[in-house]
Amino acid sequence: MRERLRAWWLPAAAFCAAFLPPAHFALEVVPVYVQGVVAGLVAAVAARMVPQRHWPLFAVVAADAVLRSPGFLLAVASYVAAITYRRPRHLVGYAVAASLLAVLPRPGADLASVLGGAPLFVGFPMIIGLWVAARAQVVAGLRERADRLVSEQAARAEQARAHERARIARDMHDVVAHRVSLMVLRAGALEINAGDEKTAAEAELIRVTGKEALTQLRAVLGVLEQGEQDACLTLADLDWLIKQSNSVGVAVERCDEGTPREVPATVGQTAYRVVQEALTNVHKHARTATTHVVLRYLPSALRITIENTAPRGSAPAMPGSGLGLTGLRERVETQGGRFTAGPAPGGGFLVSAELPA
Repeated sequence: MRERLRAWWLPAAAFCAAFLPPAHFALEVVPVYVQGVVAGLVAAVAARMVPQRHWPLFAVVAADAVLRSPGFLLAVASYVAAITYRRPRHLVGYAVAASLLAVLPRPGADLASVLGGAPLFVGFPMIIGLWVAARAQVVAGLRERADRLVSEQAARAEQARAHERARIARDMHDVVAHRVSLMVLRAGALEINAGDEKTAAEAELIRVTGKEALTQLRAVLGVLEQGEQDACLTLADLDWLIKQSNSVGVAVERCDEGTPREVPATVGQTAYRVVQEALTNVHKHARTATTHVVLRYLPSALRITIENTAPRGSAPAMPGSGLGLTGLRERVETQGGRFTAGPAPGGGFLVSAELPA
């Protein structure tokens, strides 16, 4: 209601109400239109002070009623009093004072017209103002209730997501972690009992890779259970990731452009995940291709580009969910970045992400 009173319409209504000629003009030496303009401007300025200060408008109304005669400006003041005053004694006091102004005796006016001023300029506007104020209170209550329901619904949804994350974490721990642990144990046994160095080296690589997978899996499970990321691999671990790919026969080259600098932890984690997912897809679909990983440090961003050439020959396809790139896009865009992935010229594939840093 206070915001509504600050709008332009209240000063405009006060000006128009004061400009309208009343039934009688006390200052007959002054032209009618001059009285109306002056009274309208003064009333508009006083109305602009509402609701912080009521008395200027009421003082202008009282002076106008005495110097000229009660009119529509008194009706505007009655409406304002009805929608701003909350205490009954204030409303009653205003109603009594305004009614006395409305029934002031005017030369040449009969008793009926004098007594009719109070209902017309005081009673009827106050009834309308009280109805508007009551309606505004009801609407505000409904809006507050709707906001509270939305907040409660969001809280319930967040709680449901937390329960679902915990369930997924338990399922992943029961199934994936158990199988990977068995793989690591079998790889360790194979490393010990291997008959040649090459087999032992491959078994060691499988064991180390499995242990790293378990470490990252536990970190992901912690994210699912706690809803926050405690520890994750960053740009500092990219060399290790590329070395792992090279060790299994996938040719990966890294190139840094610009001036390397420290980036926020979330940016580094996301950049690592982008490179990791891109190299995982290369392992699945283009093991014989050459992959170039480029980190370009821009003035206000970090751009990561992973592009592989067309694979040589054919290789058996490995299964995948197809959701890795979709998840990366959502993760990058959540941080205000841009993500693209698609075929590159020459038959290869290009993954690019730009993160604000």
